[in-house]
Amino acid sequence: MQLINIHEAKTQFSKLVEIVSHGGEEIIIAKAGKPTARLVSIQRRPFTRKPGALKGKIKIAKDFDAPLPADVQLGFEGR
Repeated sequence: MQLINIHEAKTQFSKLVEIVSHGGEEIIIAKAGKPTARLVSIQRRPFTRKPGALKGKIKIAKDFDAPLPADVQLGFEGR
């Protein structure tokens, strides 16, 4: 853990972000020598799918895969 004053943190912000994100280190930012903020990396949790989570919340029309009307189809084809 490093203690850095706010002026130094502003001038070296990109470097501090790199240190925190790659090294897992924590940096304390101080104002007038008093700790004010903490710069830490974000711990990302792996996303897990939950099959059926939207069951009953989504309704698909029976004709969702029906051919498009001719004028709409021509618009997609650029005619």
